[in-house]
Amino acid sequence: METMTDSYDYVVVGAGTAGSVIAARLSERDGARVLLLEAGTAETSTAMTTPPAWPALLRTPANWGDVTVPQRATGTTVPIARGRAVGGGSAINAMNFVRGHRSSYDAWAKAGLADWGFDALLPYFKRSENTTGRDPALRGVGGPLTVGHADPPHPVVASLLDAAAETGHPRAADISGGAEEGFGWSDLNIVDGRRQSAADAYLAPALHRPRLTVVTGALVHRLRFGGGRCTAVEYSTGAGTFSAGCSGEVVLTAGSIGSAHLLMLSGVGPGGHLRRAGVDVLVDLPGVGANLHDHPIANVVYRAARPVPAGANNHGEACGLVHSEPGLDGPDLQVLFIDAPGHIPAADVPETGHGYTIAVAPMLPRSRGSVRLASADPGVPPRVDPDYFGDDRDLATVVRGLRMAREIGRAHAMDPWRGCEAQPGPEATDDAALGEYVRRTLAPYHHPVGTCRIGDDALSVVDTELRVHDVEGLRIADGSVIPSIPSANTNATVYAIAERAAEMLRA
Repeated sequence: METMTDSYDYVVVGAGTAGSVIAARLSERDGARVLLLEAGTAETSTAMTTPPAWPALLRTPANWGDVTVPQRATGTTVPIARGRAVGGGSAINAMNFVRGHRSSYDAWAKAGLADWGFDALLPYFKRSENTTGRDPALRGVGGPLTVGHADPPHPVVASLLDAAAETGHPRAADISGGAEEGFGWSDLNIVDGRRQSAADAYLAPALHRPRLTVVTGALVHRLRFGGGRCTAVEYSTGAGTFSAGCSGEVVLTAGSIGSAHLLMLSGVGPGGHLRRAGVDVLVDLPGVGANLHDHPIANVVYRAARPVPAGANNHGEACGLVHSEPGLDGPDLQVLFIDAPGHIPAADVPETGHGYTIAVAPMLPRSRGSVRLASADPGVPPRVDPDYFGDDRDLATVVRGLRMAREIGRAHAMDPWRGCEAQPGPEATDDAALGEYVRRTLAPYHHPVGTCRIGDDALSVVDTELRVHDVEGLRIADGSVIPSIPSANTNATVYAIAERAAEMLRA
């Protein structure tokens, strides 16, 4: 039996990066009643707060545990991390706070979203952060997130940066700012040796506000509608099933998988698919769940000539943003320097402390997949298909990246550290062998976006104000609205989208 709770001015679904920002900003208003719902827990753990321990979090209940359908390019399934805790992805990710190059946002403007280019987003990027010693025209001061470079920097990563310079790549002073190409130290969400999540920076200071209510352990079943308007959110906890009324706006911040899943459970999505899944169609929006894409990642792994010190930060302290080939509008390849062996366990991969990695990821992938219902039961995970390497051009970009990584790995600056190449291994020399290695070791970078994208065409889901088409009182403000993935880890972009969404809602 369903129990009605109070009615709120705003109901925010998902207390991850975006939800923490929006609930905190909306509750700054005197009199605004805000309900924030989160399926996970508010509890933290040592692994959450200790930066080098983050990989272990992917094997805990703080991760939803999504697994893709078999990928047509490889025949394998792969896990995709999705935060299930207050703080969401920012509570379990690798803490890189990096904007994409401005060209990847200006591509949104060129595609018709004039108000969503880099310059339009810049005030919201700046609003989220507190930096020191940076260009104030580009970087923020006084925001909730205190971000900066690795402290202390890892010596292997420092040598890899020297190796990149030795092989002709420019050194970037602020690779996280969005205005440079080349290699440099990334900004990290680490403060005084501890992770700083969106919950730490935004939500915790707001919890004393009497008109902000946070409910954890809340599995949202569906949205309720009346007269073409979203009027309530149905959810369950261990205490039963509830319906929270909303007199203002419901805001979905459940991420690219969660927000699309919830819309479809609620009857908003591709009509034919919903009917086959046993869901009554309220609004036929064919773009819901489409356009899913992510950054795949591949590694060149080295066995070290001497012990590699344990990392004190996030393992991936520096990166490069480069062109994989001439003539592109902007950089399309990230090269990440990691102070530990690669992610795929194998006999030829050294143990922790005896190896390091140069990882590569195509930043502007062309492959597109989908999120679809597996059942009308909200407790059944959706079918997730990013279709990694569905477009052969993405594989070709990664192969070019592996060659670039090898060149850096062979530089004299790495002589004190380099033992031998463990993966792909010296026998993988031509493009075919490297491509086979990439397919065999397919792994995601855990940056899914795009399933509820901004636009005004038939396959878009929200307008430029983030309002869901053909429904009143419902917005989406997370990575799902991104039309094409930026050339970086996506968390910094989600903070900016959420800051902008909060401003729109308060207006």
